[in-house]
Amino acid sequence: FSETEKIPVMRGQWFIDGTWQPLEEEESNLIEQEHLNRFKGQQLQESFDMEVSKPVDGKEAIHSLKLSRNHVDWHSVDEVYLYSDATTSKIARTVTQKLGFSKASSSGTRLHRGYVEEATLEDKPPQTSHIVFVVHGIGQKMDQGRIIKNTAMMRDTARKIEEKYFSNLATHVEFLPVEWRSKLTLDGDTVDSITPDKVRGLRDMLNSSAMDIMYYTSPLYRDELVKGLQQELNRLYTLFCSRNPEFEEKGGKVSIVSHSLGCVITYDIMTGWNPVRLYEQLLQKEEEELEDPWMSYEEQRLLEELYITKQRLREIEERLHGLKASTVSKPPVLKFKVENFFCMGSPLAVFLALRGIRPGNSGSQDHILPRTICNRLLNIFHPTDPVAYRLEPLILKHYSNISPVQIHWYNTANPLPYEHMKPSFLNPTKEPTSVTDSESVSTVPSPTTSPVMVRRHYGESITNIGKASILGAASIGKGLGGMLFSRFGRSSTTTPQTLETGKDGAEGDDKKATTVGTPPLTHSSSGFLEPAVELEHRIDFELREGLVESRYWSAVTSHTAYWSSLDIALFLLTFMCKHDQEETDKSNLDTL
Repeated sequence: FSETEKIPVMRGQWFIDGTWQPLEEEESNLIEQEHLNRFKGQQLQESFDMEVSKPVDGKEAIHSLKLSRNHVDWHSVDEVYLYSDATTSKIARTVTQKLGFSKASSSGTRLHRGYVEEATLEDKPPQTSHIVFVVHGIGQKMDQGRIIKNTAMMRDTARKIEEKYFSNLATHVEFLPVEWRSKLTLDGDTVDSITPDKVRGLRDMLNSSAMDIMYYTSPLYRDELVKGLQQELNRLYTLFCSRNPEFEEKGGKVSIVSHSLGCVITYDIMTGWNPVRLYEQLLQKEEEELEDPWMSYEEQRLLEELYITKQRLREIEERLHGLKASTVSKPPVLKFKVENFFCMGSPLAVFLALRGIRPGNSGSQDHILPRTICNRLLNIFHPTDPVAYRLEPLILKHYSNISPVQIHWYNTANPLPYEHMKPSFLNPTKEPTSVTDSESVSTVPSPTTSPVMVRRHYGESITNIGKASILGAASIGKGLGGMLFSRFGRSSTTTPQTLETGKDGAEGDDKKATTVGTPPLTHSSSGFLEPAVELEHRIDFELREGLVESRYWSAVTSHTAYWSSLDIALFLLTFMCKHDQEETDKSNLDTL
């Protein structure tokens, strides 16, 4: 929130019987002052857990206090009633008293000094053992404070999941919003001054949201964005540790949940990536390719001299940096080690691809994010999120033909652990379509041992293209409309990771109540892959589509729909509480 926006904090002293809601602070202070002046030193006649609805019929008031719109009667030190002085209330009191009812029972509201339960030393928040920094993407300038509200939604959703599934664990996770955009000045109001007045509302919205992407690709403002997020992360961590000194002593862990462009900035902070380094690598590559048959001897000699001079310059710079590093220890970019890095609706894969990252031969996460920097990288996306892209094919190319892991529904009974879910084809079985009958499933090569199959439809590596989508895209044509249709098209058939594979998909309506698992079928019939080159850990995780979800409407709303998802809350806690869960399970087995 902005510095001028203040959050009121109330101190409850007097509470209303039944609802246990506190009185307004002004009235509560007046009643408390009067109560202390009149009854200080007197003992309560009843225990704290007394019968709160005990009547006071026939008992006269021993003290009264007039307030602006009400008055309070004390019948004893612990029998206090509030009455409204409104005309209608007075008339009702007169009528009911003539009918034989007492004043207190007819129109009085009993008050209690103190809450229904006494506080104990154990009534304190559990010790936080895992903090999660929640980093926003674009659009924060347009809607300041939005990340605080989104984090509150994620925290409330996680609390529900925590109470239901992880109440017996020692791990307590706290979500902290990281608002890094609003403090940055960047170009001041230069962009606003050059913005035309027509459709100004739309232009202002784009300036406050999509413009952040252009700022980040600008060599002039990129460093300001990176430093803004880096400093805010370190500031919040230092502040949290100062208020929770036992956090570091007891080995507290830190994870980061980033959304949209925030994933890219967080990644660059952790890895220290800089466009200048990429430029130097390109120059070095050019220098190494000096052999040119059309180059004259003089040109080649001068280029070789230039190359040697630059090499010498680099050596001197490295020695100079070494001397500085030996005298002044450079502080780490972040003051903490990142345990888990969760990306939500992330375009990080596109940025890495444009930086020259290409698939390798090892299934290690180190290819794009070393585990010495971050223990686990997890990429979460909705199947119709137009901003999200997959990361796994940047590590192993054949994973473009392997389905992302389906995230369990939060109410799934006995879900199969994610590490036990086998990789499967995007389209393990397809009904005959316009494709020739010769292209049967049995003749499709294993994607772990063969080159990546040529996909006929844009975006098929992220979404399953079913029969309806193929025919629909063909009818639309090869233009932009066909691309969009194929990008967001998704078959209604159930993948092997969703429960039992129904013959006609009839069992799909009951998906939420069944057990998520993968039956041990053969490769040719199930689409599972033979063990070959696989990822050490899966990285791409995909939310399941709703049964009645419109794909086109979902494409508009899915990018901002992650915050209140119970499925995502369960997914996050599953990985953050994994160690404690394994320890608990192990101790239970030892006991047995």
